[in-house]
Amino acid sequence: MRPTHWDFPLELCCRPMAFVALTGLDVTYNAIHRAIWDAFCANRRADRVPISFKVLAGDHEYPKCKQRRTAYEWYIPKGILKTGWMNKHLNLVPALVVVFYELDWDEAQWKEKQSECSTRVEIVRQSLQGRNTKVAVVLIQKKTPLPPGEDLIASERAAALCNACDLSGKSLFVLPHTDHLVGYIIRLENAFYEHAQTYYYTEIRRVKSHKEFLNKTTHQLLFVRHQFKTAFFSELKQDTQNALKNYRSAYNLVHELRAHETNMLEIKTMAGFINYKICRLCFQHNAPLDAIAQFRKHVDLCKKKIGSGDLAFEHTAWMSKQFQAFGDLFDEAIKLGLTAIQTQNPGFYYQQAAYYAQERKQLANQLCNHDSLATYPSPDPLETPSGLMDFFGQRPWRQGHQSIEPPDNEKEKVGILALQHKERDVDHSELIITLLSNAVAQFKKYKCPRMKSHLMVQMGEEYYYAKDYTKALKLLDYVMCDYRSERWWKLLTFILSTALKCAYLMGQIKDYITYSLELLGRSSTLSDEQKSRVEKNLIKVLMNESPAPEPECDSKAIKSAQKMWADRISLAGSNVFTIEMQDYVPFVECKARFLAPSFHIDDPVQLHVYLRADCPHPFRFSKLCVRFNNQEYNQHCVVEETYQTSDILEASSQGTMCLVPGKTRQCTFKFVARTEDVGKKVEITSVDLVLGSDMGRCVILNWRGGGGDAASCQEALQATRSFKRRPKLPDNEVCWASISILASTMVISRIPKVSVQLRHEPPTLTNEMYCLAVTVKSQEVTTAGDVKLTAGLKPGQDANLTQTTHITLDSTEMCDDSCPALLPDIPIGDLLPAAKVEMPLYIRCAQVGTRVFLVHVSYVVTTVVEGKEIICKCHKDETITIETVVPFDVTAKFVSTKFENMDRVFADIPFLLMMDILSASPWALTIDTSRLELAPSMTSVDQMESQLAQVVLQTGESASECFCLQCPPAPVNQSGVASGRYIISWKRTSAAKSVPVVKTVITLPHVIVEAIPLYVHADLPSFGRVRESLPVKYWLQNRTKLVQDVEIFVEPNDAFMFSGLKQIRLRILPDTEQELLYNFYPLMAGYQQLPGLNISIPRFPAVSGQLLRRFLPTHIFVKPQGRRADEVIVVAA
Repeated sequence: MRPTHWDFPLELCCRPMAFVALTGLDVTYNAIHRAIWDAFCANRRADRVPISFKVLAGDHEYPKCKQRRTAYEWYIPKGILKTGWMNKHLNLVPALVVVFYELDWDEAQWKEKQSECSTRVEIVRQSLQGRNTKVAVVLIQKKTPLPPGEDLIASERAAALCNACDLSGKSLFVLPHTDHLVGYIIRLENAFYEHAQTYYYTEIRRVKSHKEFLNKTTHQLLFVRHQFKTAFFSELKQDTQNALKNYRSAYNLVHELRAHETNMLEIKTMAGFINYKICRLCFQHNAPLDAIAQFRKHVDLCKKKIGSGDLAFEHTAWMSKQFQAFGDLFDEAIKLGLTAIQTQNPGFYYQQAAYYAQERKQLANQLCNHDSLATYPSPDPLETPSGLMDFFGQRPWRQGHQSIEPPDNEKEKVGILALQHKERDVDHSELIITLLSNAVAQFKKYKCPRMKSHLMVQMGEEYYYAKDYTKALKLLDYVMCDYRSERWWKLLTFILSTALKCAYLMGQIKDYITYSLELLGRSSTLSDEQKSRVEKNLIKVLMNESPAPEPECDSKAIKSAQKMWADRISLAGSNVFTIEMQDYVPFVECKARFLAPSFHIDDPVQLHVYLRADCPHPFRFSKLCVRFNNQEYNQHCVVEETYQTSDILEASSQGTMCLVPGKTRQCTFKFVARTEDVGKKVEITSVDLVLGSDMGRCVILNWRGGGGDAASCQEALQATRSFKRRPKLPDNEVCWASISILASTMVISRIPKVSVQLRHEPPTLTNEMYCLAVTVKSQEVTTAGDVKLTAGLKPGQDANLTQTTHITLDSTEMCDDSCPALLPDIPIGDLLPAAKVEMPLYIRCAQVGTRVFLVHVSYVVTTVVEGKEIICKCHKDETITIETVVPFDVTAKFVSTKFENMDRVFADIPFLLMMDILSASPWALTIDTSRLELAPSMTSVDQMESQLAQVVLQTGESASECFCLQCPPAPVNQSGVASGRYIISWKRTSAAKSVPVVKTVITLPHVIVEAIPLYVHADLPSFGRVRESLPVKYWLQNRTKLVQDVEIFVEPNDAFMFSGLKQIRLRILPDTEQELLYNFYPLMAGYQQLPGLNISIPRFPAVSGQLLRRFLPTHIFVKPQGRRADEVIVVAA
């Protein structure tokens, strides 16, 4: 019997597949046969039929079939399931034997080959005598066969071969060895699979046929056996639904068996096997809830079936295996696509398996440690003649025994003794650690940190019991971080105690000191007596002596540890240890804080360090030092006290480094910052508290930053949220909870004693020389030396603003792009007390927008700090935001000579350019001059002079001027032409005379130029008088190279009578003009409409009369008829 008889056999855990034996293949020396075998077994994908192939010799001896039993009346079964039955049907008894034989249909020696093939088949049948195993023949042929029915010789010879071998036509196959070998093999597999299913169906029928001979009085075991066999054959047949149904029936039958101490193990073993099969199939059918329900039912039914009390550890081992196996099944299903959750994952089953393994260990320690186990019994009661058990779950010394009482009580005692002896040799810790490790991996995967930490603690304890202290310490140290952060102080104390034992037994001095420091601290739940013991051991270690052994340690391990500690004392190694306090909760707390978040350079930097101890007795330290990011300050923050090592626990009220439990000790430091550190941070990098001395061992307690340990942050948060009233303390004490850490401070420059005034007239106008007057006045009591001014655009603004902003000190010349946006370090010189200086700055902003300007004044002054003379650099900054706006809006438009808006102009016909300037400045503007620069495509009709020179515009006022222009014909394929530029020279009215004027250039819009074939204009007086003749001349000019026919019609109206041709048709020669003369006779006074002149040009129908009328006056002012006296006066005038 195997010592681990509760383990599941491999044939139970594997997936059952139909077993097919292949004979006649020489896979060693025949390349064709090797290729056929490789095609069967290599690269078997999931879509291929589930068959297990094995190459056997043609005369292979198969297991003999036992004689069929015809009656069960007097048959008493000896057990439920034989140990070799599953393996026999998986690997020994095939469902189908395939005989491979090389034979082509056109073989010359057909008769001899046929006879040899039938002989091979007969040998196989003789080997399988009594079994229902199917036999098939595969002919290996070199040629590809013809389609069925076409090769008559092949059909005849196939029938002859079937008769000779006593085979049906469905059991004869042909395998051509061609390029498509794998395809033929897959077809063969499918045929083999059908034969195998037929075989297993027959076996199921055979097993079921036995039931009618059984009775429930003496054949209960056979009911279970046959039901299990039926289910197993169904699995081999790949009928998993029927297999699951039969396994469930078998499971129920197992628990119907009458259980007693002698057969309890067999019942549990078979129940475990069948439960494993049921759960596996439930997972396979994607029914995980059914699997979990079945397993829970299984555990509930079996957990109280303990059996013999002397072998109770076997029951816990069996239970542990059940949980482990289910966890493996669950994990395998997850890998195949099942989704698990936090509250239901394999980790819980591995955890329960580990708990049962721990219980097994405890029972083994109780039952297997008595004196009678001194020697192993001889002869060995666990050995069997064959070396194997006949039935699963039986005892080796009473195989096949099914009665309630054991056959031999003496053998029973010896067998139990042997089992206990073997159990004593089992490494239980290794089993427990493996299961816990599996559980930890699952809980880590499903993000269950607390469960993971809890199990890691148990793993550490098991490593401790297994005397693997290194791994134990590593695991415990890892989980202590979680328990510190979550403030599980009782659990942390328990883990620390175990870790302290490991450190002692390993002789790890630093770890021993670290854990001792924490066990003495405020997080420890040890009693005062236990803390005193730890404290005394810590003092011994600091005095370079061996500590007393930790309680509850193994005696052998203590002796080994004492030798290691003695070796540590004798070795002349390093006795200085540095311990980082941020990762622990030690018995000493430290908080350091600067008295202010910043200090001026002319004030000393002040720092307080607070210390508090929580140990049972006062503790003395030898040195306290504070380290900064600038090491030059370290020398100013050191407190050192010399004492004998033996005086560590002696309280001294005079000693500054003696910490009394519960009392806060304050150390004050002061130093002068360096002038080079102005604008920099002074940070506390660490606080070191030295415990011990150079005579013994020296321990440096190091706090990074300003102090605090693993529990400080949470304690500080709770203190801020607490509404509990703090007790009133004496004046010389401080409340520890009210102290906050301030580990950095800023060294800032001395407060400047100068005033900076800025005078200007916002906003600034685009491109103007904007004056910003800066006045600096000294308020120092001594001379301010090396005064410098930096002024301009404040850095860090938009790059586009930087490129369009320029500043200068020269007011006589306009700023160009070479001038910077910021003038640095303009020297002013020294300023005597109460003296002041004014400096004008001129700024040009080429683009609108909001800008922030900076005025920075720096100087040096000598002062005395703490008796030390230092030179302070002072500076004062003033910023001002100035908006830049456009000075005016300029509008350009083209109008006709009648001041009508034009969207296009006509070639060689005069038109007007109107320029309108609207002031947008809040300040008065003076226009120095304006001028028009025409493009080459544009000409002036008259002399161009500025009409706006020295005009002053207030806010919202506008000024206009116009120019009479004309444009020659545009080039071919170009309709739009450039007009030119309009330049305005201006400046603020309030600006000084020295400030140059600003030239604003406005680019005029392009204009569309069109040619007109006929130009019409009129010559008439400026006014008329009622009932007096008004002569009017019309000029028609042909602008083309063609003769133009022109039709003219004069439209009369009620305001005028006229003489002349009312309708006329003219012909005008190229580049000539025609004159028409009319006398209009006004009938009404006022602004009257003239008779209309309708002109049409047949050659250019696109040119309308309305377009031509745009060139003619439409109205004239008619004066009323005057008296004679008035006329005399007019003539005289």
